[in-house]
Amino acid sequence: MGIGTLFVLAVGLSMDAFAVAVCKGLALGRIRLFQALLVGLWFGGFQGLMPFLGYLLGNQFREAITAFDHWIAFILLGLIGANMIREAFSKEEEEGDASLGPKSMFLLALATSIDALAVGITFAFLQVNIIWAVAFIGIITFFLSALGVKIGSVFGVRYKSKAEFAGGLVLILLGLKILLEHLGILG
Repeated sequence: MGIGTLFVLAVGLSMDAFAVAVCKGLALGRIRLFQALLVGLWFGGFQGLMPFLGYLLGNQFREAITAFDHWIAFILLGLIGANMIREAFSKEEEEGDASLGPKSMFLLALATSIDALAVGITFAFLQVNIIWAVAFIGIITFFLSALGVKIGSVFGVRYKSKAEFAGGLVLILLGLKILLEHLGILG
């Protein structure tokens, strides 16, 4: 997986965390740098940890499913992306929670990184330097989440659904790219 593809994947995965960070920024109102960095650390840390755990899990089954691993990657990324797009169009409003306590942040970080666990499973079937990939995903998510807190404090939730839609679309397109490359349609 090339750096460009990994960057697009990292941005796509970070859109859930970005959207929640925007909501945090809205709930917090006036923010301090420490608050934005704390949110970035929680979300970036989990977005890096979960694909690593998924990779370890996927390695357990790699040999048994190598013949159809591209279909697994396509289906997982497609489902995750479709769910993100569905959430983007959802009319449910998330309540603003200004808490940055460990319990609140742990639950949010875990919830926003479940899709990264599934992506980590697909990494086990692809040519990926896992340490580099998870560090890159974590760093991108850290920066986008910290930025999301600032954007939320300034602009509110105006861009939340657009971010979720874009992230979902990116994941679907990456899944399609993996499938088409494996089938020899894309070079």
